[in-house]
Amino acid sequence: MSLRLVTEETPGRGLVAVALTVAAGGDDDPPGRHGMAHLVEHLMFPRGEGHEAGGFVALVQEAGGMCNAETHRDHTVLHTVVPADALPDVLALEARRLLRFRPAPATVRSETAVIAEEIRAAGAGARLWDTVLAALHPGARHAYGTTAELTRATAEEAESFFRAHYRPERAVLSVVGDVDAGRVAALVEREFGAWAPGLPTAPHIPSGHVPSLHRPTLGAPIPYARDGAPIPYARDGVAVGHALADPRRDFRLYVAQVVLCELLRRSRLPHLVATAPEVDAATGQCGYQGQWLASAAPDLALVLLGRVPGAGTEEAVGRWLEALGELAATPPEETELRRAARVLRAGCHRQSDSLPARAVTHARAALLLPRATPDALPAHLAAVTPADVSTAARALLAAPRTVHPLEGAAA
Repeated sequence: MSLRLVTEETPGRGLVAVALTVAAGGDDDPPGRHGMAHLVEHLMFPRGEGHEAGGFVALVQEAGGMCNAETHRDHTVLHTVVPADALPDVLALEARRLLRFRPAPATVRSETAVIAEEIRAAGAGARLWDTVLAALHPGARHAYGTTAELTRATAEEAESFFRAHYRPERAVLSVVGDVDAGRVAALVEREFGAWAPGLPTAPHIPSGHVPSLHRPTLGAPIPYARDGAPIPYARDGVAVGHALADPRRDFRLYVAQVVLCELLRRSRLPHLVATAPEVDAATGQCGYQGQWLASAAPDLALVLLGRVPGAGTEEAVGRWLEALGELAATPPEETELRRAARVLRAGCHRQSDSLPARAVTHARAALLLPRATPDALPAHLAAVTPADVSTAARALLAAPRTVHPLEGAAA
């Protein structure tokens, strides 16, 4: 069996979390079907017919558990937590939805409607991130999808995508909780032994459809151009996107940039607002909506600057680059660094208390980021030094960046 299994025994809680992580995400969407990976994720929660009328979610809830899923640019994760004695049933359900993936056209239509609502609800912040990501990393795009393209998706296309990407050699199953590792291995062999490698097939796009030649944006298209044309937004400002280090190639630098972004958010950006006459607001995010290590690469740091009336984009960006340059030239004080690192470490510890989060992190580490195991991350953060932060700032200044003016609606 080529499916990789990761098991962590955490006795005494009476619960178990199961995460199936597959190396298929938004960057694998076929041309003209932005969001296909997201759609297949939704279709992995079948409503069912006959004796399965309750569907996967209802059967898990009936056992006293809960389940959810996430589609990222380079992977999709399906995670479930149930009482430990329900593990055999959950593994059987997990294998069944893999082995019996045959979406009906009506289900595809209903799930594309659900995704369209998710896209609408994502708001301007998510669309802005998608725009900046596409400008900084041509070919990369967020995984939500594009409503206009998904409404044309067919059951055959979804099944073709599934057969090409949902294969055991591209997946990791992680089981964390009140379990015995040997018993877990036996159950997984029994339930998933029939899951054989699939044959990659190209998704069928109807001949009457001409795939778009541009990278679609999240939801309704947002006008922008690489030459600095304004993006409609809630207020006047500027968005600056910086390429982060690839954590697979230089994990230490990536972690130092995570700490750098938190330090900037906590102390340097408020100081910038207080001292720069051109800027009246400043926020920063590291990773998609602040989720660092949510994907391997490419990833970015996004800084949003509010411009006072009359201030130009160049002046606001110049102030930001000066603040970043100060850290590149002079390492921060140990106290300032520790405050930022402690916040990040506390967040890691809170996540590690959650069995589903541990299962997801274990699977993601096995599939994409081997150094990012749940208990290792706090130590990596604590090891960042002031000199590392300066190095991280210099790397951010030297890396590709993109600037997008933000234009608020006229009063």
